[in-house]
Order: sequence, then structure tokens, then C-alpha cells
Amino acid sequence: MNINLLRTDSDNADFRELVRLLDADLAIRDGAEHAFYAQFNKIDKIRHVVVAYENEKAIGCGAFKEYEPETAEIKRMYVREENRGRGIAGQILAELENWAKETNFSTCILETGKKQPEAIRLYEKNGYEKIPSYGQYLNVENSVCMKKSI
Repeated sequence: MNINLLRTDSDNADFRELVRLLDADLAIRDGAEHAFYAQFNKIDKIRHVVVAYENEKAIGCGAFKEYEPETAEIKRMYVREENRGRGIAGQILAELENWAKETNFSTCILETGKKQPEAIRLYEKNGYEKIPSYGQYLNVENSVCMKKSI
């Protein structure tokens, strides 16, 4: 497996296509709640995006943005269905954490959903711990918020 990770931003066309696939998947999983989450998942002007390539095909992505001065929020994690189960998401997450650390962040936080058990397992496997819901996710039944010191 030869995966290349590209650091880019939200203007990257491959990232935008992967996010379109992610949103289609989430619309199915989240059902009626999708519109609520969609408002927090805009991708304009994200400066820290990682796209994973295999044989020059974009197969996964992730991003982070500042939540607070020392806290980066992991966003838009996705791997194409046919490429899952190969550790690619873990590689993308590690690259995002390294980049966040280089950019002087000391903590990463994220929100995922109860209807995404594979995402919860990925984050737990990579050292994230569940925390009380934050910000816009307060009192949202389906939200699972997590945190990791980097």
C-alpha cells in the first residue's frame, strides 16, 4: 500500500469531491438530523486539509480548523468505502495531528455521531477520549464529542 498524503486547503478539487461523497453518506446515516449538522460542516476557507492518494486517485481526506487558540477541531474525515479497513483514516488523522502540533495547537477535539460506530472506534483507537458535548453540539442527542492532547 503506497499512500501519499498531501497537505492542501479547501480549494482542492479532490477534497471537495470527497466531501460531497461524505455528505451523501451522512445524509443517509443522519436522516432528518442531517440539515442540523450540515450547517456546521461548510468547507470554505479551511486552510488545513489532508488528502490521501493511492495511484494518483484521491481516496480519503480530513481537515482541521482552530476552535480555540490552542485547540484544533478535526473535521470532514472520510475514506472512500472501497478503501476502508486499511488504516488510511488513521494515517490521515496522524498527519492532521502532526500538522496541528506544528501549528502550535496542543489539543484536538472533534464531533462524530452515534450512528458512526466505525468513526468512534477509529478515534478511540488513536487515543481520543469522550468529553461532554461542546459548542453547537450541546444537548444534541446523536453527538459524540472527543478530545486528545497532542
